[in-house]
Amino acid sequence: MPQASFVPAVRRAVHISRPVLWINAFGTGMLGMWLAGSLWRWEALPLLLWLTLPFNLLIYGVNDVFDQDTDALNPRKGSLEGARIDSGEVRTIWAWVLATNVPFVIWFALTLPPAALAWIAVYVLVFVFYSTPPLRFKARPWLDSLSNAAYALPLVFMAYALDRLPVWPAAVGLMAWSVAKHAFDAVQDIEEDRAAAITTTAVRLGPRGTGIWCGGWWALSTVCFALANVPVAVVNALIAGGLVGSLLRDPRPATGHRLYRYSIAFPYVAGAVAGVQLTVALFFGVYP
Repeated sequence: MPQASFVPAVRRAVHISRPVLWINAFGTGMLGMWLAGSLWRWEALPLLLWLTLPFNLLIYGVNDVFDQDTDALNPRKGSLEGARIDSGEVRTIWAWVLATNVPFVIWFALTLPPAALAWIAVYVLVFVFYSTPPLRFKARPWLDSLSNAAYALPLVFMAYALDRLPVWPAAVGLMAWSVAKHAFDAVQDIEEDRAAAITTTAVRLGPRGTGIWCGGWWALSTVCFALANVPVAVVNALIAGGLVGSLLRDPRPATGHRLYRYSIAFPYVAGAVAGVQLTVALFFGVYP
């Protein structure tokens, strides 16, 4: 019964790819296309498809392979917030990663301009080395947070793929936003990371210091967003202010866990504000 075993395997691969977080890659790719001046471009479809299951399986599958010890201590793992794998799944995960990503890599190499390929390579390498030794950015304070600026890179390589220039204030603003978002979400894992001898930015700074760190980066992102779109900047400031203020009032890992659901919603809300404006403007020909 090959089909009977195939469906659970696909379901497991999707779980490992954390579909609730696909918005961070796919949504950014969509915004990159709209910022390039097009409501829809068929040339963008392969990139957008890659930014769903394949890319997220790559980054989170690799993460799970190298984080088995930490994940075993983390009560969040095994839920929608992330998978908990066992050693017997490692080879299967690598096989899924290769099977879903290699065809896209070949297509991109044959069809995309050098600038787009270069930024895609940076995008992939940063996230792979985030989890894998010897660099393993996630276990290095400051680098774990700063490396997440790469989440903004679809705004850059999508523009180059469509023969446009990136909207740099939006890209830099999203880089700063992503640095803050990573550190904020890591507050809930401080105890588990400390138990596993992993010193993240959140572990180094503690909940209160991390709140201040995130507040600074989110303030920078607000300034950059304001240069591109004031309503997005306002929404960003309100949500970021609420998250940081709540953490500073009760600076504990448990508070970080309680706020995580709102942190997950953050890109959906801010992205919707940006996306609705862009699509309406593109539809009516306001945006060139």
